[in-house]
Amino acid sequence: MAARNEAVAMADQRTLVITRVFDAPVGLVWQAWTRDEHLRKWSAPRPFTITYAEGDPRPGGRFRCCMRGPDGKELWLGGVYLEVVENKRIVMTHAWDGEDGKPGPETVVTVQFRDLAGKTEVTLQQTGFDSVQSRDGHAGGWSDCLDLLAEHLAAMRA
Repeated sequence: MAARNEAVAMADQRTLVITRVFDAPVGLVWQAWTRDEHLRKWSAPRPFTITYAEGDPRPGGRFRCCMRGPDGKELWLGGVYLEVVENKRIVMTHAWDGEDGKPGPETVVTVQFRDLAGKTEVTLQQTGFDSVQSRDGHAGGWSDCLDLLAEHLAAMRA
């Protein structure tokens, strides 16, 4: 089981940092972050589900996904991969679609992977929030997703 994450608001209040250690090798954690079939299993907080996930994890590649809530409401988001270094780092933009279907305010997500001799430390940093409430909402969502990721990794290893 993964250690509970640490969430820290930086001085500017527009940055979220979460660090989590997973009981899985870095290559397996990398696959879970970069392959659509794995992202569908963990990248939406409970009780949401991922109904669509597609990505091209390379610099300039795009990703798009849809989270469906228990009420049937769909939340779409997407972005562009800015940097991808296998088993080390992913940097991507992240924007929720507005009601008009156009991307809203954009943040930048950086995910660092560190090999810990069979375990993997993941540090997620998301910057550029337009409010503390948005940052805090993402902290809760990411925390739930990372709990699901730990469960998914355990199932992948079983």
